[in-house]
Amino acid sequence: MEQIINQYTITTQDELMEKLKLSGINVTQATLSRDIREMQIVKQPDSSGNSRYMIFKSGNQNELERMYRMINGTVTDIRQIQFVNVIHTQPSYANPLAAVVDDLHLDDVAGTLAGYDTIVLFSPSVASAKSINDLFTKHSNPDLLVSSIQD
Repeated sequence: MEQIINQYTITTQDELMEKLKLSGINVTQATLSRDIREMQIVKQPDSSGNSRYMIFKSGNQNELERMYRMINGTVTDIRQIQFVNVIHTQPSYANPLAAVVDDLHLDDVAGTLAGYDTIVLFSPSVASAKSINDLFTKHSNPDLLVSSIQD
């Protein structure tokens, strides 16, 4: 349900039920209403001002936890080069992880560029880049890491 809400502009429960049905998931109105409440899905205006369903983020905590899980499950290499961090991920995970980093608007990240399996994180200073490197290293799965070298 979260993926559908993030992928499509859903404005009514009927639209959501239809998208779920097209995905092979049949739900009743009562179940859908309960799930919406439990998943903290709310109607909010999007960037165009149109009201749509979105996942409620309490102080970005959900996204922060999501970023930590993604780092743990996908990052294979972390390298800091002055004010830049080059992050390697498992194939096809760089863009989704960079999108989460972008959504968080972290003070230590000025911007990101992402490809198939590589993210370039630009920081405003070497100290900020070190903080980002430490954060990624802390939440990485050591079994996936190839190395963690700072140049």
